[in-house]
Amino acid sequence: MAIDVQHAVPDDEAALNTDINTTPLVDVMLVMLIIFLVTIPVIVKSIPVQLPTYRNIVTVTKPENIVVAVDSKETMYVNDAPISTGELRNMLVEKLKAAVAANKSLPEVHIRGDKNVRFEAVGRVILACQQAGIQKVGFITEPHMLDASTY
Repeated sequence: MAIDVQHAVPDDEAALNTDINTTPLVDVMLVMLIIFLVTIPVIVKSIPVQLPTYRNIVTVTKPENIVVAVDSKETMYVNDAPISTGELRNMLVEKLKAAVAANKSLPEVHIRGDKNVRFEAVGRVILACQQAGIQKVGFITEPHMLDASTY
């Protein structure tokens, strides 16, 4: 007793279902989505830190504060007096050390950097402040002005 399976139905081509059944695919994808939604918060861990909040503090100008300005050509000015570019860093450190020695309390250094100056020039000022022993360094910036076209 043998059956000829290939020729059992004469219209075999018409009986084939060529559509893709997407129901199992959708079921599997929904299950995977639920699994990811449940497990991702467990996997992602972060260190609990208190992030600082932004405050706009008005700069109080004190006579002992030192203002170092760096223009777009990387020329430095200490309290509006230019520093020669020959021995720039040593001269800046010596001026800052002299200002520290002249004051009983440690002065603050306020850096006014041009927005087109390289970060390296401002970094040199911060390094000179560190070498002079100044602990408080701040940046003077312009307040953010909203343009009327952004509304």
